[in-house]
Amino acid sequence: MSKRTVPYSLTGLRRAARLGDLAGSTLQRALRPARNVGFPYRKPSIPKGVVVPPDPSKLGANFDTAWARKGPARAARKVITRGPLRLIVLGITRPEIYGADRLEDLRVRDEPPPLIFVPTHHSHLDTPLSIVAIPEPWRSKLVVAAAADYFFDAHWKGVIAALSLNAIPIDREVTSRKTSDQLKRLIEDGWSLVIYPEGGRSPDGWGQEFKGGAAYLSSRTGAAVVPMFIDGSGAIFGKGMKRPKPGKTKVLFGSPMPPVEGESTRRFNARIEAAVTTLGDEALTDFWTSRRRRATGTNPKLTGPDYNGWRRQWALAEHRKLGKAGVRRRQKRRWPDLG
Repeated sequence: MSKRTVPYSLTGLRRAARLGDLAGSTLQRALRPARNVGFPYRKPSIPKGVVVPPDPSKLGANFDTAWARKGPARAARKVITRGPLRLIVLGITRPEIYGADRLEDLRVRDEPPPLIFVPTHHSHLDTPLSIVAIPEPWRSKLVVAAAADYFFDAHWKGVIAALSLNAIPIDREVTSRKTSDQLKRLIEDGWSLVIYPEGGRSPDGWGQEFKGGAAYLSSRTGAAVVPMFIDGSGAIFGKGMKRPKPGKTKVLFGSPMPPVEGESTRRFNARIEAAVTTLGDEALTDFWTSRRRRATGTNPKLTGPDYNGWRRQWALAEHRKLGKAGVRRRQKRRWPDLG
């Protein structure tokens, strides 16, 4: 390196530094108006020592599903339910549907009223199966109450559930005032509702005690409750199963049950559970036998026998043999003596 090279290099560095300083000061002057702009164009400053609570979560019970009930989403859901969803349900569950004629008096009205459908819940297949089985005009304007902690714990799951099933998040343990008000508004706007009175899927294949959400909503809105019993879905894709095993199912509708003035939620809920229990007996026997047992209070309980362990599972296997989940046994029918 020559002696003349060093001074020239230092001179170039000094010039570059001056140019950098000049560009920095020019940029600061240009950004000074934006830096001085305050609230509401920028977030307010936070004083020292103040702890700001985090923004509320938009998942779970706070997941927004209003968009799923607007025109584009409804059109897309109509294609889904009448296309792939229906084909999957028919291919896996092969349902037989009974009792839809019990809704005929309401269907033929000029303006059929919204209804609250309360099916038993043993499988994730129960929701698409109910959507396929519920007749028009209620199927086209149907909302499904889904567990907020399961279907809406991630954004992508919530979007799929809301778009394909028109699901809305609810707390399966306690129905909050916010959720009940939302459901009330939807029913008053003409939307029908599918809500599982057991709260969640059966853990062992037997039914569970009913919760009072459907009875409460019916009393608040005046919408009638339609009991439903689904036989066979638990054996096809019950809780804990990794993949479905195709089989047969049976879906039974009961007569609509309007709320009775002055009846408490607890009594109405017990009446709903008794009606679904009767449908469960009808699914395994026949109409006359189930009604005769109901008159004497001897319908088999949905919750199964009182004992636990292997005896309960054994009884479940024997019980399933009577229905569509297993080999259908010939029933010994008894008909009334008409004289």
